[in-house]
Amino acid sequence: MATQHSLFPVQLPTIWQTPNNVVISNTLRDWLLDPASLTARLKHHSKKFRIEVLGQAIEPCSDLEANTDILAGEKVLVREVLLYCDGIAQVFARSLLPLKSLTGEQQQLADLGTQSLGQVLFNHPELVRKKIEVAAFDQQSTVAKIAEHLSLKVLQPMWGRRSVFVLDAKPLMVAEVFLPGAFAYQE
Repeated sequence: MATQHSLFPVQLPTIWQTPNNVVISNTLRDWLLDPASLTARLKHHSKKFRIEVLGQAIEPCSDLEANTDILAGEKVLVREVLLYCDGIAQVFARSLLPLKSLTGEQQQLADLGTQSLGQVLFNHPELVRKKIEVAAFDQQSTVAKIAEHLSLKVLQPMWGRRSVFVLDAKPLMVAEVFLPGAFAYQE
């Protein structure tokens, strides 16, 4: 793995909630609740799409990120990336891949490099996405430090989503936060 970014791991300590409980614009709601590939949608909105890997490491799953599929303390491969469209950072993504899920065909998920995890996942017709949860991140959040590092001003809460995907009975979790100025905020 290449050298890790100085801010890695960013982490996303927050309380995730069901989308029914939040008041947001229709455009943002559409981006947050879109069940299709975010990578594919971003590629559709740009001429040049790229991924920057901030870091990747094996860590125990934190209590805040644990759920019914990935238990607290379970060893996971944490991968954090930025998704860019036409040179502008749109999304910060944090993925948790339990080591027990990285077997067989899914072993390739540990060595994606600058390839999109979403692009790989959505190529599998048997992929199951569980419920989408959402959260807002303010100026004091860990992801705001990434935005500031990218010279993006955090003037309003940044919204994110997370969900567990199951591929061949193997769970993994992906959280994505839309950075300031992202398409998701543009009416």
